[in-house]
Amino acid sequence: MPPKSNKLKANKFKEPEKKPSGKKKPGKQKQARKKSGNSGKLDPQFVRLFGFSLIVAAVYLLLAFTSFFINWFESNPSNVVARVFGLSHYVNNHTILVRNWTGGLGAFLSKWLVMYGFGVGAYFFVLLLFLWGLRLMFKVKALSAWRFFQILLIGFFWLPLFMGTLFPRDAEKIFGGLFGAKLQNWLTAGIGLFGLVLVIIFIPAILLLIRFRFRWGRKKKKEKPEEVQGEGLPEYPGKNNLRKEDKYNTVEFSVEENRLPPEKQEKEGEVDPPSPEVAEAPGEKSENQPNTDGEKPEGAPEFTIEKPKEETKARVVPGEHKGLDTEFDPTLDLPDFRFPGLDLLNRYDEDVRVDREELEANKQRIVDTLNHYNISIVRIKATIGPTVTLYEIVPAPGVRIAKIRNLEDDIALSLSAMGIRIIAPIPGKGTVGIEVPNKNPSIVSMRSILQSEKFQHAKMELPVGLGKTIANESYVVDLAKMPHILMAGATGQGKSVGLNAIITSLLYKKHPAELKFVMVDPKKVELTLYSRIERHYLAKLPDSEEAIITDTRKVVRTLNSLSIEMDNRYELLKDAQVRNIKEYNTKFKSRKLNPIHGHRFLPYIVLVVDEFADLMMTAGKEVENPIMRLAQLARAVGIHLIIATQRPSVNIITGTIKANFPARIAYRVISKIDSRTILDTGGADQLVGRGDMLLSTGSDLIRLQCAFIDTEEVERVTDFIGQQRAYPDALHLPEYYDEESEPAGEVDLNERDPLFEDAARLIVQTQQGSTSLLQRKLKLGYNRAGRIIDQLEAAGIVGPFEGSKAREVRVANEMALEQLLKDLEMRNDF
Repeated sequence: MPPKSNKLKANKFKEPEKKPSGKKKPGKQKQARKKSGNSGKLDPQFVRLFGFSLIVAAVYLLLAFTSFFINWFESNPSNVVARVFGLSHYVNNHTILVRNWTGGLGAFLSKWLVMYGFGVGAYFFVLLLFLWGLRLMFKVKALSAWRFFQILLIGFFWLPLFMGTLFPRDAEKIFGGLFGAKLQNWLTAGIGLFGLVLVIIFIPAILLLIRFRFRWGRKKKKEKPEEVQGEGLPEYPGKNNLRKEDKYNTVEFSVEENRLPPEKQEKEGEVDPPSPEVAEAPGEKSENQPNTDGEKPEGAPEFTIEKPKEETKARVVPGEHKGLDTEFDPTLDLPDFRFPGLDLLNRYDEDVRVDREELEANKQRIVDTLNHYNISIVRIKATIGPTVTLYEIVPAPGVRIAKIRNLEDDIALSLSAMGIRIIAPIPGKGTVGIEVPNKNPSIVSMRSILQSEKFQHAKMELPVGLGKTIANESYVVDLAKMPHILMAGATGQGKSVGLNAIITSLLYKKHPAELKFVMVDPKKVELTLYSRIERHYLAKLPDSEEAIITDTRKVVRTLNSLSIEMDNRYELLKDAQVRNIKEYNTKFKSRKLNPIHGHRFLPYIVLVVDEFADLMMTAGKEVENPIMRLAQLARAVGIHLIIATQRPSVNIITGTIKANFPARIAYRVISKIDSRTILDTGGADQLVGRGDMLLSTGSDLIRLQCAFIDTEEVERVTDFIGQQRAYPDALHLPEYYDEESEPAGEVDLNERDPLFEDAARLIVQTQQGSTSLLQRKLKLGYNRAGRIIDQLEAAGIVGPFEGSKAREVRVANEMALEQLLKDLEMRNDF
């Protein structure tokens, strides 16, 4: 049985107060946190002060008790502790100060807690005060309720009784105290001396037995039942459905073409043992009996059923996030940020129930169809998945694979299936695969993917849980290595659910300081749920009111702004002398890059476009050009693209786009032409829909069942994140100045910018006439840099705007520039 999943408690946070624009003052931030988090509770400083006082009191009593016992051994205690005096006597009597290290108060407390109390057991007062102080001061839960009861029982009952019994002639009752002496006398009178000894032995004995849970010796492991091998098929339970407890076992049953004795078959390894948990179905023959009823004819191929493998689930700790152990931690911007828990996601019945009659019928129909065309096979192996069952066929020697591939429609007709897919041959195996949809497909929940060990322990930069394979194994990929994803499929086949699965995977793994999303939603309804985490995970233009971009004009500006951000990042990588964002951030965390020189921690940026076809129809080249530039260059600087469309046509998914998107996800489409447009091969037209998809990563083509996450689950996740303390605003992308839509017009060179000459020298030295260059080198905003470029154009230093190309620099060297600047000064004088 798979281990039970750990439930995580969702920590709810109050909505943070809106803060005015600008820099936050740390004092106001602390006050806001105190008001929101500590209302109705004790001051934490007072609690820590009280805990520290308890620790000091424990140390004081330890010294007092120790001094009491030392003085009792060295002197006659009768003149010190035998008589009963009040507290004022111990405070005013200076002779007691000499006999006790802690003065009169310590002597007074020692007399009442040791001599007239519990004797040696009084030291347990010290232990309790010390542990209580640790708990209040450092929030360390040192004692459970059971251990607290054990301390009370041992220290204040058993130890005084034991000492009182061990030293019955102690006149001063120092070791067991007055309480121990009275208790010993009372029990001796009641149950006798032997009963008293049994009580003293019984108490520690019962505590030890409880501690070791009444176990004697090692626990014997249950022996597995012996596996039985036979000639026939393995016997199933009385019901046709496989049992739930057999879910993760492998059930194999074989019918050999050439019959051999069972001993020889077992020696040669030709008979696979059936599952020990499968019982014999009523009305069927035992496996050890010969086949005489004619149900399994001679010459039938071997048939093996492989059931889903057991997948280990990782232990998930609430709010746990493991990162690089470095000196600089970018997550300290939001130190109290908590990752969403798995209890926010729904559970679904993911048991793969397979009808034995369905498997047998499909196997027989496949064999009969192949026999009609004189195609003989040696072995069939069925691998049961959540949506489809893969039948792997080993053809007989001499059979051409093309003959089996051409029978796809005939096999689909015989199986009465919605659509089958033939893989001839399966890469890496000497078999031919036939994927047949299950009559009762199971749901793959997003929770099961995120809880899997592959996802929790994934050592990836951007781990994404897509779904499960045919073998029922979680499939986790690294978006940073893909590096972009192109998703396409017909309407209603699961593209939006796939986008939500990818985004949710990243939200569960990356801190807001490490990841930002740029979301484009022309439909205006698909990605609006993520507006609640705008100040945590989203990025936008500085003048944009909404982080979810729905206007086509803003989409063009945002894509060009991302291109500027990409160029800026490449400049930072060049200055840092590194090749990619991972090396740059590692160098920045180790404080080898100085922020004074413009260096900063670079979060990953993921561009999500929900309907790319609408953008191509309305904007065309204005969208395609920056998309192509980002797809070609942005991988090394941590900018990744996820583009989805429901119209997989050649004018939308062009050859240039396909060349830069090696990772493609195809959901069910209508025709084979659409499948070839997405994947460069067929197969997407044979999918069954509802999240059934094909993932192409270059040479590999993998069939997956996409993880299902409902809208309500996304709302719960975004609400949990949105209620926590966030940044003042979303991440601001660089400003983009559309030079073509806003012409320069008349420029007065008499009102030149103070940085005009510096900008002119910079452009002539670098021979690059671009606004982004002035932004980076002179640390200007885009508007001011654009005005300087217009002035340089009017002065004849740079040429006019030429689209995506850089402006022409019309001054060859600095000497010519100096002469030109002198001429401008002379014009101003006249």
